[in-house]
Amino acid sequence: MARRTSGLKLGAALAAVALVVTACGGSSDDSGKGGTLTFLTNAEYFNHMDPQRNYTGQDLAFAGTYMHRTLTAYAPAAGAAGTELVADLATDLGTPSADLTDWSFTLRDGVSFEDGTPITCEEVKYGVSRTFAQDIINGGPAFAISFLDIPFEEDGYTSQYKGPYSGAGQDLFDAAVECSADAKTITFHLNAPLSDFNYTTTLLAFSPVPLDEGGNVGEAYDMATVSSGPYKIETYTKGSKMVLVRNENWSADSDPFRKALPDSVVVKFAQAEKVLDETIINGTSDGKTAISLDGVFPELLQSVFDSADMESRRLNDFDPYVTYSAFNVSKMTCLPIRQAVFYALDREATRALGGGPVFGGEFADGAIKPSVLPTDYKTVTGYEDALPAGNIEKATALMEQAKTECPDEYTRATTVGITADRADSETSRSVGTIWVDSMAKAGIKLNINWIDPAGYYSVVMNPEEQNDISGAGWAADWLNASTVIPPLFIKNGGFNLSQTEADPNYAAFADAVKEAKANTDRAAQGAQWAALNQTVMDNMWILPGVFSKQQFIWGSSVKGVYLWAPFGTVGFNDISVSAS
Repeated sequence: MARRTSGLKLGAALAAVALVVTACGGSSDDSGKGGTLTFLTNAEYFNHMDPQRNYTGQDLAFAGTYMHRTLTAYAPAAGAAGTELVADLATDLGTPSADLTDWSFTLRDGVSFEDGTPITCEEVKYGVSRTFAQDIINGGPAFAISFLDIPFEEDGYTSQYKGPYSGAGQDLFDAAVECSADAKTITFHLNAPLSDFNYTTTLLAFSPVPLDEGGNVGEAYDMATVSSGPYKIETYTKGSKMVLVRNENWSADSDPFRKALPDSVVVKFAQAEKVLDETIINGTSDGKTAISLDGVFPELLQSVFDSADMESRRLNDFDPYVTYSAFNVSKMTCLPIRQAVFYALDREATRALGGGPVFGGEFADGAIKPSVLPTDYKTVTGYEDALPAGNIEKATALMEQAKTECPDEYTRATTVGITADRADSETSRSVGTIWVDSMAKAGIKLNINWIDPAGYYSVVMNPEEQNDISGAGWAADWLNASTVIPPLFIKNGGFNLSQTEADPNYAAFADAVKEAKANTDRAAQGAQWAALNQTVMDNMWILPGVFSKQQFIWGSSVKGVYLWAPFGTVGFNDISVSAS
């Protein structure tokens, strides 16, 4: 899953991947019920609230806790317990066939939408079908397209089913996803054995959607999603705020773990970064009952973590992500230039801006966080001379090589310049300066396209608008690199910002990915993913940033905060507001 750019005061300007098992600090008091809980963020709005388009970790956790239910879910708990699966809309974790190609889930009794309409198999099936309408419902995970037993077009990646709006291939989808006669059980027929399919169903792409989408069909549903959880949208204005109030048709008896502690939840958007943090630290305005959705402003990090008063109101730990910058291979076709950018960057300076290794994390060597692979994980090799402060001598030599091998791109890189897409913020602009200065030392001209954080991924995931380099972050959807390499580097994988299909080495890579996906021996499969991670770096499809850390702060009346490991954000379910 992608990292939410607005919550990444350093990482949005750096560079994607992984899952963590560590617990965090904070109060464990969840007894308080009632009051208004406020979230503050620099973002103008949520990237997507449409469950089938929601694919950033923090937004998934927020919406999945407060509004949208799925067949299965991650347990809302600190530490390793938070990575355990629990049944949500389903009565259990699913029943696979003996050959692992069919999975069935039976829905609980008493589940309904916010208007009281019962949720049946048909609404879950319709929600899944929407992910196939890639021309309208885009930006979300593509696992249903990859896994369901529906034929592909000749390219081997595009489904012959085009989603519920066009009607093309509807019979193919109906054969792959079936509802029982009583509409209580949904069965998914897969194109290959999959032992961990019930992890896929934790994603909001498998959430139910009313058959008429509440009157807001297609893209319009993004701003007016219908709730199946304990809260519903009362108002939502981009650039201002969202107000969630209790959903009177949610039944706690049908929901095994959601606590629904606050009476209402308010998200205030477009908050100035430093002012946001100071409001919480000083307890001014609504700071006492507020929590930041963004990382701590870098200038305030040291004072926050030196303060005795903030000791119970802060956390700093590794999150599930690896940050990275994707090279758009369709535009930056010259490997030596991509490598020169990698060698030229002063990564130490960018990390220092975010607080150094204590707050910024450890340098990444590829796309896969080691914790996602078996213990025999081998680190990426061949880039041992990539120095933390940059290796300008190496970068300059590579540019000389490019002058001969790809003269046109060399001329563009040194005169007109290459363009990097970055989510705009005060901190990102400081990091951008480091990038520009680093590239200049190697003779590369770098231009930066600043994008509003809330709409960042909508821009860079559009091939018509994406530029040469795009910053991102990625976490494995579950503890298998099958949720890292294919989504990031396979055509139509869901998040291929590198546009890898333009690379001459892509076909062999794609064949190797197919072989790895079909391997049911997890240890052997892990070795294949590690080898493919090496291939990614050999081709320089990404510039790795860090195995990142995240910091959060909250007001003195906010209780029950911890890091929810699968999403790298706070555990929304246990957060309450005390009366004092």
